[in-house]
Amino acid sequence: MKYINSFFLILSFMIISFETFSDEINLYSARKEHLIKPLTDLFTKDTGIKVNIITAKAAQLHQRILREGENSQADVLLTSDAGNLWRAHNDKLLQSVSSDILDSKIDSKYKDPDNYWFGLSLRARILVYAAERVDKNKLLGYKSLANPEFKGRVLIRSSSNIYNQSLIAHMISKYGLVEAEKWAMGLVKNFARDPAGGDRDQVKALAAGEGDIAIVNSYYVANMMDTDKKNLFDKLRIYFPNDDFMGTHLNISGAAVLKNAPNVNNAIKFIEFLASDEAQYIYANINYEYPVVKEIKIPYILQEFGSYIEDNILTNEYGKLSSEAIKLADRVGWK
Repeated sequence: MKYINSFFLILSFMIISFETFSDEINLYSARKEHLIKPLTDLFTKDTGIKVNIITAKAAQLHQRILREGENSQADVLLTSDAGNLWRAHNDKLLQSVSSDILDSKIDSKYKDPDNYWFGLSLRARILVYAAERVDKNKLLGYKSLANPEFKGRVLIRSSSNIYNQSLIAHMISKYGLVEAEKWAMGLVKNFARDPAGGDRDQVKALAAGEGDIAIVNSYYVANMMDTDKKNLFDKLRIYFPNDDFMGTHLNISGAAVLKNAPNVNNAIKFIEFLASDEAQYIYANINYEYPVVKEIKIPYILQEFGSYIEDNILTNEYGKLSSEAIKLADRVGWK
């Protein structure tokens, strides 16, 4: 009897330990903690599932998951850009998810065809231009920025950045490799300076008169406008690229369940929560990204940007063509 009681005591402890472990998820996030914490706190409040957050840059998280292999305790990867999610899937780090909620909430253009990853918010690659130096009527699509009239006037960050790799991949998918390379070659000739810094730095350089047009992500601009104490935007304007053939390039931030996730069901619940109306509204208002669920009201600053015409290329194409995009950038001298 003594040994039987001991056995059931040990068994009871094991069950309690397992239940405690199963009521959590381990989130590897390329989004900064202060941007995601309001959402994880709300998720924990609603479900009782604890979220352990590890933050780092997207490439660092990718390498960490590769190193950890089968021993990885990561449940969910949260990162920006479809290219990063595609690479994670390509390196066999993810697992496919079956979810009626995600299927109904997220349009097919913003997710992996086989449900290995899901877009949760959108950002547009837009133009910010100097109102006194640029005629808005001369602005069309991205392709027009390679025209000789914009020589020495365009500001953009390095091609080593995933945002620009995805933009180049989009151009390849839309126009074909030959035309996309001609565009990139013309764009490089029109650089106001060698690429330096991030998207915010391009806007600052524009305000300082170093160029006339900056290619940047919409959420950076909205965040800068929200905290603008130097009146940088008094003489700057927003434009969504669009012409008769191509609309505005949109990219995503998104999430996926890791292949070796120890808490799969909780991980799926978390991603489903991030696609909920409540979470989408918070997501949009924290970081000024467009909700992936279209019915959600966007923040006032984004309303002030005006409307855009989204191009029809699937975000999955950005990752598939990323290798070609990098090679193209090297060939045309886009540093």
